[in-house]
Amino acid sequence: MTRPAPLQTARVAWRHSLRFRLALVYTLVALALISVIGLGVMSLLLRQMDKQFQARLDERADTLAEAFVERGQGLGKSPGGTGIYTMILDEDGQVLAATPSLRQYEKAPFPFAGQNEVPLNGSPARTTTRKLKDFGTLWVALPEDALVDARQSATRALLLALLVTPALMLIVGWWVGRRALADLGEAADLADRIDPTRSVATLPLPAREDEVHRLLAALNRLLVRIEAVQAREKQLLGQIVHELGAPLTVLKASLARASERTADPEVVRAALVADELTFTTQDLMQLARGQLEMKVAWHFIPARTLRGRLDRLVPGITFTGDWGGMLLCDPDRLTQALRNLLANARRAAGPGGTVTLNLAETADHVTFTVRDSGPGLPPELGERIFEPFISGSGSSGLGLSVARQIAGIHGGTLTGGNAPEGGAQFILTLPGVALGDEEDESLETADSAS
Repeated sequence: MTRPAPLQTARVAWRHSLRFRLALVYTLVALALISVIGLGVMSLLLRQMDKQFQARLDERADTLAEAFVERGQGLGKSPGGTGIYTMILDEDGQVLAATPSLRQYEKAPFPFAGQNEVPLNGSPARTTTRKLKDFGTLWVALPEDALVDARQSATRALLLALLVTPALMLIVGWWVGRRALADLGEAADLADRIDPTRSVATLPLPAREDEVHRLLAALNRLLVRIEAVQAREKQLLGQIVHELGAPLTVLKASLARASERTADPEVVRAALVADELTFTTQDLMQLARGQLEMKVAWHFIPARTLRGRLDRLVPGITFTGDWGGMLLCDPDRLTQALRNLLANARRAAGPGGTVTLNLAETADHVTFTVRDSGPGLPPELGERIFEPFISGSGSSGLGLSVARQIAGIHGGTLTGGNAPEGGAQFILTLPGVALGDEEDESLETADSAS
């Protein structure tokens, strides 16, 4: 099966796309997981680094205190190494001695009392103290430059992951979703092309037996059941119409003879009702058979003949236009289509309303225009007015559907709407006929075959 055109696939907006929603959900989930896990890992890492830094500071302080007390080493020569600050305080809080970089605090009150972190030489430093027996107190400070750099690096890495990972997840998720749902998109395009008036086609199944495979298989089983139900409905409808046809034919003939013998208005009305039921059964039969089974018998007839038949079937119609020409059509089918339009118009206009049928002919088209003085078509129906069993005038809802089918098999069209001056308006257009030698010969062949 060929892949659908890009324009067909692009008809689904990205914000309504299933693969976009899936990619977005996975992206948000990934963002939440990365945030929680990243913050947890970073907090654990920084806590461990802080513990290691504190352990290093305590170790340096213990080593310095031990070296000063037991071995009597001076502050400037302590085994603590470089990059560490120390001061000796007496019992009164005076600085007795300090490392060279802190000599400005010697012989002065201790400035960092009670502070665990202090700024030294433009850098933060963490402090601790140790008792030196009778000598006083040892104050030790260790710069936190490495710890601060580690915190900043971890924070930058986490922010970068929170920015880059969702974007990558969205792109990858969109691509993976497009590949995974490609079979579903192709099935949707094929389903759009299924003609319900024909035999219902099944959708192709993907090779992978995943959720998409299960969905399409379920849809195929549903389509098979729908086709079986439609076949049973058409069969039942055909049987009902067949059972009604014979009694209605007898009833129509009896009422016609009775109306000829008497002028009783009730008999005339009953004859019109019998005509109405006869045409309704024809519409039902047409619905049961379907459009493809509708046969056309072409004849070349005077327009006045068609007008006379319509005048008898739907009394009270005003005919306008030029009815002096000839028409190439199936007289029975065209009469059925126009009769359906006129009957709906008469029903909508009411007893005191007007119904007009205008005929206009050009070299290319023959146009029948039906107008009524009724309230017009409900705007919410739109094109649904031509669907079976959809009615805006209280009828069975079959007439307009059958009339459009008849127009279609004649190579014409049927449109409906509201006239500018009010009321409903239906326009049935058939192709015009330019007669010549070849056309005359083909018409004679069609008439002889019929």
